[in-house]
Amino acid sequence: MAALHIQNLKKAFGGLPAINDVSLTVEEGERRLIIGPNGAGKTTLFNLVTGDLNSDSGTIFLFDQDITRRATHRRVHLGLARTYQIITLFPKDTLEHNIALSLLGLSKRRWNAFARSHLPEEAKSVLALVGLDHLAKRPVSEVAYGEKRRLEIAMALAQKPRVLLLDEPLAGLSREERGTVKQLISRIPRETTVVMIEHDMDTALDMADRITVLHYGRVIVEGNRAAVVADPKTREVYLGH
Repeated sequence: MAALHIQNLKKAFGGLPAINDVSLTVEEGERRLIIGPNGAGKTTLFNLVTGDLNSDSGTIFLFDQDITRRATHRRVHLGLARTYQIITLFPKDTLEHNIALSLLGLSKRRWNAFARSHLPEEAKSVLALVGLDHLAKRPVSEVAYGEKRRLEIAMALAQKPRVLLLDEPLAGLSREERGTVKQLISRIPRETTVVMIEHDMDTALDMADRITVLHYGRVIVEGNRAAVVADPKTREVYLGH
């Protein structure tokens, strides 16, 4: 079954196409990498999938359900989660509290005071998945940038998503931090389908089953690593020849 199916999706800003007739299918459990230079339309595509933007035309299916016109929170309840290129956390709150807020987002227990008493323990368990449980009581503003990236992924994983969208999770990280985050992503169970955006092709090629190359809002190449690297259109986009 396809976890995510996009058909003839279009979005323009002021008459300028940002997503231009994009179609792609991501199978359940797949690791899909979407690459392309700045301005290719990668984040716009994610914003359309999550409902942060409305498409001009086309359809989006999440596990065979048409979500094209559904509100963002409805898509989340169907199993869609994401991270953002620009980190969106609550810097004055602790790591534990950020996770707790994520846990409450999809839970009916937020109205049950007794159930909420278990949140700190659950939050620490989620933080342990990304190796941050020892920083549970630390304010977000006091941890390193790489740890903030891991926290944001943890917040998305706390929602137990069926499809997880990662918008440049390796951006701005040191070599060591990139290695840590890549290991974290590789440990995500295959029950969760992962679609990841990257600007730097060399950084994340080894993380994907299939790769989609976007350029000027269009899919120009798609396939496995060997096919994408060998395609002359990929070299033209990244090397200019």
